[in-house]
Amino acid sequence: MSDAGVVRLLLFRVGRLTCAAEAETVREILPRLEPTRIPGAPPVVAGLVNVRGTLVTVVEGWRALRQPEPPAGSNGGTTVLLEVGGGRKVLGFTVDEVVDLLTVDGGALERRQALPGIDPTLVRAVGRRAGHLFVVLDTDALLTPVLPS
Repeated sequence: MSDAGVVRLLLFRVGRLTCAAEAETVREILPRLEPTRIPGAPPVVAGLVNVRGTLVTVVEGWRALRQPEPPAGSNGGTTVLLEVGGGRKVLGFTVDEVVDLLTVDGGALERRQALPGIDPTLVRAVGRRAGHLFVVLDTDALLTPVLPS
């Protein structure tokens, strides 16, 4: 993310957090797909889904960001397909809802390393929208550890 110029962000909500990912890392937004659990996978991995013939690993957003589990009977949310590792791999990330596609001046985003309730290594910046803070996630730091080595 550059300090100058405009940055396009996809805003979404996971638990009580409003988060953002750079729009160029978003491949697709899908309704919540029911994953097939992978034996031995860490709890953060919901499982695998078939997206038009391609198997995609899905990460539970609420677990990855240490948010409360969504209530039973909730609508299930949305699966956002994100490119990680420089676009070499696509992973699914579950969110409660997609909020907006936002274009902001890169200089308006504040660099923050520590926010209450979120691992500072996952935060690239913090921005404001309609008076509310949102966290720009480092999607590589968040999702790359899930990839098999």
